[in-house]
Amino acid sequence: MKIDGNTIRPGNVIEHKGGLWRAVKIAHTQPGKGGAYLQVELRNLKDSSKLNERFRSSEKVEKVSLRQVDYQFLFSDGDMYTFMDGQTYEQISISAEDIGEDTVFLQDGMTVQIEFHEESPLGVRVPEKVTLEVSETEAVVKGQTASSSYKPATLENGVRIGVPPFVKAGDKVIVNTAEREYAGRGE
Repeated sequence: MKIDGNTIRPGNVIEHKGGLWRAVKIAHTQPGKGGAYLQVELRNLKDSSKLNERFRSSEKVEKVSLRQVDYQFLFSDGDMYTFMDGQTYEQISISAEDIGEDTVFLQDGMTVQIEFHEESPLGVRVPEKVTLEVSETEAVVKGQTASSSYKPATLENGVRIGVPPFVKAGDKVIVNTAEREYAGRGE
């Protein structure tokens, strides 16, 4: 579907320069001379490379529709991760390279969203927030009274984040997967 260049929004997938790109950030710009344009930061869906492009309202771009299906994570075998469609019980294997850095957040039985373009899987979206156990954290330094002081902690999956001083090893915490930061106490 063709859309005007100035109607691109973050999260949209477009066909550009022979590849599929996701709009990450946009900024409307009105220079002193010339017409307004949209500055768009794009990320390639295949190799994760980035590209900054300018689109004017007179330009047309091809917006791609992706089919999103909920799958359940089953297991990993080396660099391959296997998922199952809860409706059809069909299994699909996706390489760690295609999933990206979010492989560290995959947990047995977790429901993820897999995006398909035509019949090929493009990416896996993990839930926005996951609960993980803190495996190791540093002791609180006396005298640190600033309310925003966080201490480093290592989670059960090896990811390091900052946590509040009251969190100790063995506690469960909620982690924002997109920002990779502490989002609250877990249960």
